[in-house]
Amino acid sequence: MSRSLLTTLERRRLVAQVSDRAGLDAHLASGSRSVYAGFDPTAPSLQVGNLVPLLMLRRFQLAGHRPIAVLGGATGAIGDPSGRTEERALNDAETIEGWVQAIGRQVARFVDTEGDRGALVVNNLAWTRELDVIAFLRDVGKHFSVNAMIQRDSVRSRLEREGSGISYTEFSYVLLQAFDFLHLARRYDCRVQMGGADQWGNIVSGIDLIRRALRKPAYALSMPLATKSDGTKFGKTAAGSVWLDAGLTSPYAFYQFWVNCSDDEVVNYLRVFTLLGLDEVDEAATAVSERPEGREAQRMLAREVTRLVHGNDGVAAAQRITDALFDGDVRSLGPDDLRQLEQDGMDCTRVDPGTGLLAALTAAGLAQSNAAARRLVDANGVRLNGEGVTDSAVRLDREGALFGRYHVVRRGRKSWHLIVL
Repeated sequence: MSRSLLTTLERRRLVAQVSDRAGLDAHLASGSRSVYAGFDPTAPSLQVGNLVPLLMLRRFQLAGHRPIAVLGGATGAIGDPSGRTEERALNDAETIEGWVQAIGRQVARFVDTEGDRGALVVNNLAWTRELDVIAFLRDVGKHFSVNAMIQRDSVRSRLEREGSGISYTEFSYVLLQAFDFLHLARRYDCRVQMGGADQWGNIVSGIDLIRRALRKPAYALSMPLATKSDGTKFGKTAAGSVWLDAGLTSPYAFYQFWVNCSDDEVVNYLRVFTLLGLDEVDEAATAVSERPEGREAQRMLAREVTRLVHGNDGVAAAQRITDALFDGDVRSLGPDDLRQLEQDGMDCTRVDPGTGLLAALTAAGLAQSNAAARRLVDANGVRLNGEGVTDSAVRLDREGALFGRYHVVRRGRKSWHLIVL
């Protein structure tokens, strides 16, 4: 089973580089092996791009190996220069610890921590907090050539950028990541590290350190960075990043992010961001080719990824809200559904109870003036909580609001707005 794992990953277009393919194939085929990926706490939540390494850990576990997720309580305090054009802002220890705890809970949902091959979720601060500086420089630093370090793309690009440069703090990041790999190799015989393509230099530095310190081979596997079909950064919307935390991106908005992807993107996203079999992905590709108007593949993608992140309840809520808005049946929505729309699922305006409909339409940007709002109402162009409105003197009060708080306004066929009292 393990011998075919790399081939399967390549078919899913999940492999950018492998340090020693034949060696890694043999290593994985020789028994259950430990593999690791790291997650630095740069925000209070992981975002959709992090699903690639998270699901890679799960794929390796399903193939019989033990995944190790390393949370960067130490490296996150330093800042990785990879892919950056300027220095990262440093966060205080309390903030980093809070983010580590939150990210740890997210990671644990993607891997099975029970049994002999149960996943490990560890914090690299545990083995770096008490490091002796002199010993670290002697035992680790001596294995690194500054000449080689400044040739790394992430460092060289910063040195060549006028008025930029790089601090010694970020310059030394690679030593800490390599030390993580060495520690895991010593303690868990973990000799496989995975990461994004921009992490390649850091990962191979760890391979060199293990070879020098332990006289053992180690292996690197990098994954292509997730991008849109036009090559632009993946995981961003007009509202910002798409987070895995439901408190930052609601399940409905998360579902919509995936269901709105293009025909050019959806098949590759099914390979990368789901655990569906390749036969099912091929069937979805056929649907895109032969019946693109049905958007079957997009709905499959949205359903599968939302289930992975938010569970069956998250999928049910997202589909319920989507269907209600499509059908115009907003009265079927529950209070939690409306809270999701208030959070990030619909343009939202707050007004005082008793505000007139015309003033609310103007405040919401659905009409340029009260006079324009009146003409819109007179033309039967406005629906309020699913009902047509013909009286321009209507006031938005709690008595007529959904759950005493919400008025859902629909202008024309597709323009929705949430008025919150």
